[in-house]
This record gives sequence, structure tokens and C-alpha cells, in this order.
Amino acid sequence: MPKTVTLSPSGQSVSVVDEDETVLQALEKAGYALPNNCRAGACGECKVRVLQGEVDQGFVMDMALPQADRVNGYRLMCVAKPLTDLVIEWSAPVDAPKLFPPREAMPYLVVDRIPRTPRIVELHLMPLGTPMRFWPGQYVAIKAPSRPDEPRHYSLARAPRPDGMIVLQITRVDGGVTSAWLHERVPIGATLPISGPYGTFIGNPKTDTPVLCLAAGSGQAPILSLADAALRRGYQSPVTLIFSARTADDVYGQGLLAYWTHKHRNFKSYVTLTREQRSGLLHGRVPDILPGLFPDLAGYSVFIAGSTAFSDACVAAVKRLGAKDAQLNLEKFVDVSGVYHQA
Repeated sequence: MPKTVTLSPSGQSVSVVDEDETVLQALEKAGYALPNNCRAGACGECKVRVLQGEVDQGFVMDMALPQADRVNGYRLMCVAKPLTDLVIEWSAPVDAPKLFPPREAMPYLVVDRIPRTPRIVELHLMPLGTPMRFWPGQYVAIKAPSRPDEPRHYSLARAPRPDGMIVLQITRVDGGVTSAWLHERVPIGATLPISGPYGTFIGNPKTDTPVLCLAAGSGQAPILSLADAALRRGYQSPVTLIFSARTADDVYGQGLLAYWTHKHRNFKSYVTLTREQRSGLLHGRVPDILPGLFPDLAGYSVFIAGSTAFSDACVAAVKRLGAKDAQLNLEKFVDVSGVYHQA
């Protein structure tokens, strides 16, 4: 029997028709952008208080949902399945863009493979059916044939295109079955089942503040997608991207950033290396070099994408420089007990 999930205090509601459908999936189908990341009960991004009703919470990690939170009625919506009608303590922000409903296993053809660094390969994929609609900054899921029950998440590295092409930048993860398969066994001409889009790292399209983007490694992918879309639509406020890499061999995408710098007067980018020094590049961790570049971030919208450690350090740094919580947008790549999200 279908269940109803009512959002409080707005009174908005969605239906959950399939007994295997989670609250998060039902919200996404209805276009609501509930914050989420791992989609597997491991990160805690989708933690919401259930005010009325019961759910089958399934397996979640204690670090994502501590016992004290469970006692107070909090549940993780990414794995929570309604057993009754529900009222949850969350309402979509008035100015939040509506999400496009995710679709499962859309066939995409690999039309190009470009090695970007020793550990990152870029895949260009064309749809063989109806192109996926997505917001810049979102991600998709891919399942390796040997791990059909363990999807891995990869951020879309370009804004939507008329021909439907999507671009993924895949980091090879030590011990990662899916990333190794994509690096070694998926040639040009192969077909990949793509599910999505997912994620809420899309910001507010109505913003007109100066923008600061901080990225490490393949965290640059969703940042590129967001910047690409903003510059295409004629965004006028300053946009700055700071990319952190360990060594010069780990730096990629500089040709595109140079092109944007020449074409758009309001765009600027920096590269900083943390484990070596090179002429023309900055040296040091982003939190250490940031005060010298941006002593006051009170009026900025800040987008941060990278590992949990990188994101947490950058959040602390930008808050010290005046950035407000409402202006922060985070895309953490989670690696917890085999649950991995990366761009």
C-alpha cells in the first residue's frame, strides 16, 4: 500500500509507492533536493528527524547516526523505507531548484578516453537513448559487473550539452574494483549503464555574489561543471577556482581554465602544490594560502569539493575568514567501509 511522506513545516507531501523505495528516492522523484552523499547509510548527510510514523531504517553506521540521534527520532533518509505514513522535519528551501527524477541503467557509449594524470582518466559518454537531464554539480552511479550491488558515484565534469554528452573524471582508487575496471577494461566503444542524476551540490542558480571554488584531485570535476554552466550563462560576478594537487603530475584541466581566463574577465584560477614547488604555481595547503588571497570571504558563495579531510579543513578556513554557513556548498567524497563517492 502506498505511503505518504509529509514535510514539516511546509506541509508538502510525496507518495512512496514501491515498498523497496527509500524516502530519499521518493523525494528525488518529486524534485526535492534533500542533502545526501553516500546513499548507503555511511555519511549522515541525509539525517532527518521523523516526527510521526515508523520506518525500516536498515543498516546504518554508528558514526553516521549515533545512538543519541536515534533516540531523538533521527533517521537516515537514504536507506529509510516507510512502514507507515510519515511526517519528517524537513522542507525544501523556497528558492531551491527542482531536481530531475533519477533514472536507472541508462545506456551510454564511451566515445573517448583521455588520461588526465597517472591516476585520473576522463571518459566522454554519449547517450544511446533519451539524454539524462541534470543540474551542474550532480553525479551519477555506475556498477561494475563483478559488483552489481555496490554502485560507485562519479561527478559530472561538464555542464549539460545539447547532444547529451556527459564527461566523467575517474580516479583510480587503491583496491577499488570499480575504478580499476573503468581504467583497465572499459574501452572506447563500450556501453555503460548510467544511473542518476543524484546530489544537491548545485548551489542556488539565482545567486549573484562573488564565488570561490576550492577543489582537490578529481574534486575538480563538479566544480568544472558548475563553473562551465555559470560562465556560459553570462555570470557577471567574480569567479575564482583554487585547485590543490600533491605534485605537478597530479595537475590537470589547465588548458580549459586558461581558456576561461582569457574569455571571461571575471574568471581566475590558481594551482597550489602540497608536496613540491614549481615555478608559476603556489605552494601549500589551501587553508594555509587562502588568507593571503582572500582576507575577507563574508560576501562570497563558497563551493568545496574533495576528500572529507580536505573539505573539513577548507570549511574551517573559510569560516575563519568570514564565510557564512548559508553560503557554503560542500561535496565530500566519502570512503567509509567500502562506500565510496568520488568524481
